[in-house]
Amino acid sequence: MAPRILLARHGQTQWSVRGNHTGRTDIPLLDSGREGAKLLGERLHRAPWAGLPGVEVRTSPLVRAADTCDLAGFGERAERWDALMEWDYGAYEGLTPAEIKADRPDWLIWRDGAPGGESVADVTARADEIVAWARSSDRDVLVFAHGHILRALGARWLGEDLSFGARIRLEPTSLSVLGWAYGLPAVERWNDTGHLDR
Repeated sequence: MAPRILLARHGQTQWSVRGNHTGRTDIPLLDSGREGAKLLGERLHRAPWAGLPGVEVRTSPLVRAADTCDLAGFGERAERWDALMEWDYGAYEGLTPAEIKADRPDWLIWRDGAPGGESVADVTARADEIVAWARSSDRDVLVFAHGHILRALGARWLGEDLSFGARIRLEPTSLSVLGWAYGLPAVERWNDTGHLDR
C-alpha cells in the first residue's frame, strides 16, 4: 500500500486564539488546547485508527506541538524534527494579520514570505523534504506540527505551488490525511475536527 501522511495541528494557544503569527516563539497550550489534544488522541486510539500501530511518528520540537503529541498518546513513539517547525515569520512574529496589513496592505505570506524570516522557497524546500521522507517506505506516518507548515505540506503533497496553501485552512487540533487516488497524490481528509464536537 502506498504510504499516507496524517497531519495533526497542535492545540489552541493564546496566540492562535488572538490570531498572532506564532512561528518560533514557544507558546504553551491553553487548557482548551490540552483538552483538544486528549480528544484527538482518544479518536486516534479508537477504530478505525486503533492507535496507528506501525506508524512512524514525528513532531515539531516546539512545545505546543510536542505537548499535543504527548497528550494525544504518541510522545513515546515520536521523534522531534526541526523540519516540522512553523514558518519563521521574522519581523512579523507575534503580529496579527490586521497589524501587518496596516503596513503592507497587499502582503500575502504564501507569495511574499516573511521579512527577516523564511522565504516561500525556504518553506517549499522544507515541505518537499518532509514529503520525500513520508513517501520513502511502505508505512504511514503521523506528524504533529503547525498551521502554515502543514498547509504547505498539503500543497506540496499534491504537487501544487506553495501558494495553494492559502486556500486550505486548518483549525487547531485538526486531523488531515494525505494519500492517493488513481495512483495520484490526493486529499483523503482535511481539517477534520469531529473529535472536538460534543
